Formats: sequence, C-alpha cells, structure tokens
Amino acid sequence: MTDTTQARANAAIFYASDGYRPGDKGINGRRVAGESFLKGFVRHAEVDEFVILTKSNVEAAEVKALVDTNRPGKALRPVGFLRPGQIAPCEVLYYPAANIASESWRRADSGTGAWAICGLTHTTSTQGIMNGLFDLRMAPVMEWDAVICTSTAVRNSVLTQIELVDNHIRHRFGVEPPPRPLFPVIPLGIHTEEFTRDDAARAALRERLGAGPDDVVFVTIARLTPHEKFDPVPIYLSMQAAQAELGDRKLHVVFCGQFKHDYARKVFAEGAEKLMPDVGYLELDGASAADRRMTLSGGDVFLFMIDNIQETFGLAPLEGMAAGLPVLGSDWDGLKDTISPDVGFRVTSRMLSPHHMVNESLRFQGGIDDYTQYCAAVSAMTELDMVEMKARILELARDPGLRQRMGRAAARRARALYDWRAVIPQMQALWAEQAAIRRAAGEKNYRIRGYSLPIAPSPSLLFGGYPTGQMVPGAERYEPAPGARPLAEVLAIRNYQGLNRIFADPVLAAVTGGAASVEAQAKAAGLAPIVIERVLIWLLKYGFIRRG
Repeated sequence: MTDTTQARANAAIFYASDGYRPGDKGINGRRVAGESFLKGFVRHAEVDEFVILTKSNVEAAEVKALVDTNRPGKALRPVGFLRPGQIAPCEVLYYPAANIASESWRRADSGTGAWAICGLTHTTSTQGIMNGLFDLRMAPVMEWDAVICTSTAVRNSVLTQIELVDNHIRHRFGVEPPPRPLFPVIPLGIHTEEFTRDDAARAALRERLGAGPDDVVFVTIARLTPHEKFDPVPIYLSMQAAQAELGDRKLHVVFCGQFKHDYARKVFAEGAEKLMPDVGYLELDGASAADRRMTLSGGDVFLFMIDNIQETFGLAPLEGMAAGLPVLGSDWDGLKDTISPDVGFRVTSRMLSPHHMVNESLRFQGGIDDYTQYCAAVSAMTELDMVEMKARILELARDPGLRQRMGRAAARRARALYDWRAVIPQMQALWAEQAAIRRAAGEKNYRIRGYSLPIAPSPSLLFGGYPTGQMVPGAERYEPAPGARPLAEVLAIRNYQGLNRIFADPVLAAVTGGAASVEAQAKAAGLAPIVIERVLIWLLKYGFIRRG
C-alpha cells in the first residue's frame, strides 16, 4: 500500500453519544475508549473530510465542537441514520462495537457491497455480545467487513466462538458457512502526552499517604468492583506477606476508581484494613482528573491484577506506562500484549478446564445468574499465583534502579505503539484493505429490500393478514371531508407532530386546494409521493378527508 493510498483511507464514524461521552453518560471502558479514539481520529487521521453517521443534529453538534477544538477548519459532514448510503465517497463505516450484524442489515437495502463495515471489540463476555457474534454469522456480513480485536487473547476468544457457530451451521444445515469477516488485531490507543507526571501532584499524594522517600507506592486506576473487574483480596494477602519480608521500607496501595455499590466499597476498605494492616492504603476518586493525575504522578509501580473476563484489553496500564511507571499486572487478556518483559512483570494466572465450568455458562444462558454473578463465579475460580505476586512485589520494591529502567522503557513503548498517532494509521490501512476487498468481490454483492429484511420486515408485510385489505392511494381520489375538526385541535389531543414524521399541513392544504390525485398533491406540497401516501391514510383515519 502506498502512503497516498493509506492517507486517503477514510471511514464514516457511527456516532451515538452513549458510545463516546463518559463525562455525561457515565464512566466505563467502552465510553472512555470511544472518547479517546474519536479525539485521536480527529487529530491524526489523514483524510479530506470527517463523515459521521448520526441520528440527530444535537449529536452532530457534539462532534463539530470536538473537530473545531482539535482540528480547526477541517470539514465535517453529518449523514442521517436513515440515509447511510450518503457516506460516499467513504467506502467504510466504523461501528464502535463487535456486533456489526445490525449495521449489515441497515446496509442490506443498499446492497451488501455498498460499503464495508468495521467493528471493534470491547467486553465480549456479555450475553448480548455472545449472541451478537452468533448473529454476525447469520447476518449479511461479508468478507470485506471486519471486527477489530484489541488484543491477541480477545481475537482467540472471538475465533473460538466463531468456530463453534460455524460448526453448528455445518451440522444443522449441511453446508459450509459463508466466508468470515476480517478479525485483525489492532490495539486501543491513548494520548500519551496527557499522562506526564507532575511533581506537585506526586508530593501531594505521598503526603496524604505519609510515605517516606524510600517507601514504594503501588497504584491502580480501575473500576472498583470485585465482581466485574478484579478481586483485591489476593493483592492484600500478597502485599502483607511482602511487607513482612521487606522490613526496611513501607509499601502502600492506592486504588483510584469508582465503587459500583456499598458492597464493593466494603470489600475494598475492610479487606485492606484486616488483610494488610501493615501496608498503607488510600482510595481516590476515579471521576476526578486531579485524583487520576495524583495517582499516576505519586506512584512508583502501576498495579493491574485483573482476574475477570469482563476485561478485554486494559487501557489503564497504558496510562501508567505513558507516565513512566513500571507495570505489575496479571498474565491476562490484553496485558499479554501490552506488558512486555522490559516494562514490567506479568503474574501467572490459571483457570479450570472447560468441563469444570459448564454450570456457569448454563446458569448464565438460562437466566439463573445475571452478568455480575457470571463474572464473579468465573473470577472465583481464576487463580493468580500469589507466591509469584509476592516475589515480584519484593523485586520491584527492593530495586529502584529496576523501577527506573522499566519505567523509561514503558514510556517509550507507550509512545511508539499505543499513542493514537501510531494506532490511527493502522486503522486507516485496514479500511483501505477492506475497500480493496469489497471492490474486487463486487459480483458477490446482493440487495435485500428494506421492507423484506428477515430480522425486521415492514409491519405491512409482517402483519399484512391483520387488516381487511391494503389502501391503494394511486387508484383513489380524495377531497376534504365536510365538518372535519380543525387540524390543530386534533393534533393537540393526538400529538403525532411530536414524532416529527407527519407532514399533515401541506398535504391537507393540497387536498383542500383541489389536488385530488397523489401526483397532484405531491407537486403542490413539494413532497415525494410515498410521503403523501403515508399522510393520506392518516388524514383518512381522523376524518379530515374522504374518498371522492
């Protein structure tokens, strides 16, 4: 691929506020990653214009504000959800989730080859996503589509389920499954310059802890929930055991995050008090930018002992790396890719064999357990090697030179591999590859008219047997009905105008003015005939007009 080709590779961005605004929609990994990506894309993508697919002017204004701040003067073109074909000349639609089946159905009316779709994995352990991956193999998802897997471990997980689905297709239908979409591994990114350490913030944290100059502070930024993120108890036990051997300096643990409920707060706070009484402990607010900066600036080691299937990548360790901290993490999912031996240690994790945990999958699938119970049960049967964890804590605590070397390497690795400057070109290269595959396979393109989508057929088709018959507007003539109530009075009672879909006023005026045919009414009202026909049946429903 030439540099020019890569520079021209663009994708329209599927934009809904819920996926990109943690500030007002609530902090979670999906939204934090979405906000970071969108800012990274606006700052670093080499494109002629930004194109978004969105459902409202309010959301379009949100993106415009972002563009005006981060790339002043760059063109932004919003496209409405119901007119996705207008993303052209963009050949790819970026959808910020793994389940791209819904977008493939939206595309079907234009043709499966009208554009390519690119999704992205976040949490893959929910029933919705697992069902969604099944739907992906049943939907008109094509070989030029893609689902970005943010880590090698997640790709292996997704392909495991895809293979199970494909085997079901072979056994159930006696045919080979359709070609698969692409499943490339491209990591999430961060803005590394935002995580520079601050001396004043460092001093403030260590003062709050009462930490001496030789004390070692282990810090974590994460959602503080033992059921759906990480269990702190093995950390507490390992820290207390390490402190007993260390002797000459004190260890401290700082958790910066948000508690989902009082139970979680109790597990973390009481666990720390009872299980590591000789280790310093502090909780900070993950919603506070000042507290997050204090955490990264004041820490000596970034700690990320994830033991939960809810996690798929792990953005927070990248932030720690960008701040120049070595990382002590679990050997788990995305951390296998991000924590290399030069930047930190990964503690061995172990899980039982598949047949041991069938009960958990059946309870979850059957609705006996909810998602929290499912994650918690799997976490309870996931071991992090505590002997190894204690040894790594001691190694890092005793060797400030090792911490410094690893911290410098971590900052270099974060800038080189995980800054959006490095990640966005990978995504653009993928989009160019998707467009090339789509163009080369044009004969495989097929179209499913919008009224006959198998997963959402038109109500008039699906429920066609309910009414007496169908109205045929083109074969009828209409005239004003004498004695009809004023339009405004009826709309005040039955406020269809709130849906912003009924253009009753100009159509009624056209009929009143003597335009009896659909064609004449369309011309008089300046609307498409299909819109006229939709309004006519409404006017008949409320007695504004009658058949002439």
